[in-house]
Amino acid sequence: MQSIYIAGAGSGSGKSVVVLGMMEMLSAVNRRVGFFRPFAPKADEPDNLTALIQSRYELPFPAEMFYGCTVETARQLIGSGHYDELIKLVMNKFKALEERCDLVVCAGTDYNGLIPSLEFDFNADLAINFGCSLIVVVKGFGRNPQEAVDALHIAHELMRERGGDFLASVVNGVAAEHVDAVKNLARDLLTATETVYVLPHQAALARPTISEIQRSLNTETLYGEDDALHQVVTCYKIAAMEIPDFLRYIEDGCLIITPGDRSDIILASLAADVSSSFPRVAGLLLTGGLRPAETVRRLIEGLRRTKVAILQVPTDTFTTVMNLHRVEATILPTDVRKIAAALGLFENHIEVEELRRRIAVRHSDRITPLMFEYELIRRAKSRQQRIVLPEGSDERILRAAEILTLRGVAELTLLGNSDRIRRRIGELGLKLDNIRILDPVTSPERERYARTYFELRQHKGISLQMACDALEDVSYFGTLMVYCGDADGMVSGAMHTTQHTIRPAFETVRTKPEVKLVSSVFFMCLPDRVLVYGDCAVNPNPNADELADIAISSAATAIAFGIEPRIAMLSYSSGDSGKGEDVEKVREAVRIARERRPDLKIEGPIQYDAAVDIEIGHSKMPDSEVAGHATVLIFPDLNTGNNTYKAVQRSANAVAIGPVLQGLNKPVNDLSRGCTVTDIVNTVAITAIQAQDAAQEVINGQLAIGNEESLEAAQ
Repeated sequence: MQSIYIAGAGSGSGKSVVVLGMMEMLSAVNRRVGFFRPFAPKADEPDNLTALIQSRYELPFPAEMFYGCTVETARQLIGSGHYDELIKLVMNKFKALEERCDLVVCAGTDYNGLIPSLEFDFNADLAINFGCSLIVVVKGFGRNPQEAVDALHIAHELMRERGGDFLASVVNGVAAEHVDAVKNLARDLLTATETVYVLPHQAALARPTISEIQRSLNTETLYGEDDALHQVVTCYKIAAMEIPDFLRYIEDGCLIITPGDRSDIILASLAADVSSSFPRVAGLLLTGGLRPAETVRRLIEGLRRTKVAILQVPTDTFTTVMNLHRVEATILPTDVRKIAAALGLFENHIEVEELRRRIAVRHSDRITPLMFEYELIRRAKSRQQRIVLPEGSDERILRAAEILTLRGVAELTLLGNSDRIRRRIGELGLKLDNIRILDPVTSPERERYARTYFELRQHKGISLQMACDALEDVSYFGTLMVYCGDADGMVSGAMHTTQHTIRPAFETVRTKPEVKLVSSVFFMCLPDRVLVYGDCAVNPNPNADELADIAISSAATAIAFGIEPRIAMLSYSSGDSGKGEDVEKVREAVRIARERRPDLKIEGPIQYDAAVDIEIGHSKMPDSEVAGHATVLIFPDLNTGNNTYKAVQRSANAVAIGPVLQGLNKPVNDLSRGCTVTDIVNTVAITAIQAQDAAQEVINGQLAIGNEESLEAAQ
């Protein structure tokens, strides 16, 4: 299997987006993927792209294996006429890494270390000597369609002369209005076997963040937490005017550059940022090595909350501005927003499945956490669903919403006061301009939902007025959106209890006809596999019949998410060794489940270690297909399940995705109040996939009814 070499056809091609997208795609299909660069800028620290790849994909190699040699070594060898020795040196390092991997993604040079005119030839020589398939990235930024395609043609001609093995070409950063023109011109120019993708320009990737400026200028950070450092800078403003005139020039996302003794500018910038009538300030850069006055510092330190980072540099204002214009936008390992934007751009404009086939990547039975999360996003994107998020003012929800929007995972609706949510979005510097926001208190749909809820619950003594009052609650409003078909699923629980989140669903959406009770599972993402734990969140003490129902529902959930169900019904003993009421309950549950679903692989009672450890499983239950290989683990009660999932999550550093509710007619899922942004993203993706499956079940049911009616008519 060939490794991949990604080379820019010149400086500023933006190949980092393609490198990141390829690593995401390949790492997600269970390959031992390595990463390599011909040159290290310095011997003792990685470049930004390598740091990003190493961190995100947890590559288990020493730092020296990621590089061929330093830029200085390469320059000396070329200068002394030892070009072939340089090729051999870098190739030997590459092959040493390749021996430890299934394939390697190599990111070519950046055109800032050697002689720029030689670097494309050098990259081509390396790709050929490495035996790699080549992806060439051509700069589209600032070029008209003909100029971009001319650059592409030159790159292809140069590569043809050297006999390189082309996998694909990417024209990156093309103005949105020129994308189709570039595609048409490239199609006319290149042969039918040459694949070309066009990535439109995305401003979010071309702009630096405060953190990138901090690193590039080696600034001192006077004030600013992590959120403040991740703010995107849209423009620079040198502040030298009096305050009334200065305020006219503030733009959204601007970086204010001013000497450190200009207390008036500093305080006016902070005031503008918190004002609802002024644009948001991304940060302040204080020049001249001057600090704000002591009283001003005390005032800033007493502010309850500010998203404005304040940096300091020793250089004067003119020199600082010149240095700023040399800062290039990159993608840092901690910048989840840019990573999401880059992956969204790649996945939306590159035919990933086609590339997979051409690289001949084979799937295996083992599912890693990265594979699982990648597949969640891919499947959710394949048929976008409408997901409502009732807790629209929560910071984690908003940050997750931005990532989900950038990656095109789902069509989102936020619930809450529109003005407050928009202000919160502005404070956080997020890009959610087109997201839908509904206020349950003022929404014209509230009356319709209230009448529907009244009709469903009037037998329980609920009046129309009580139903209308209930619809002020975001959980009820969101659930009725799902019930009435105005949303395909709901995710809540970051600010509300599990009962608050799921109770409206029990009252309205209700369970599927073949399911006796709603239950839950967690997807436990361990380093080398993903297990399904059920039920760890809903049913406190299920009886044997309910345990059987939980097992069957959990098996269906596992299948829906690409996990082959091998079900272990857990107890404190394995096989026939134990006696007692608790063991007998599990034994009876196994009998019921096997009777209802003889096609499923079910084992129990079985202990946890015998279920997941091959040697112990073979020792305790040598004739079992499940022992040692279980993928779905059913706990006998909530006490055991909830404690076990949390113990595994904390002790094994596992990612726990859930709880995912199963058995409802339409998906409503609960978040933990301690959830992270990643948890929310994954849960929304899961909910979207559940909604896809629910819609397909409805279609299949309609087709079955239609077939029966046709048969009756024919008879």
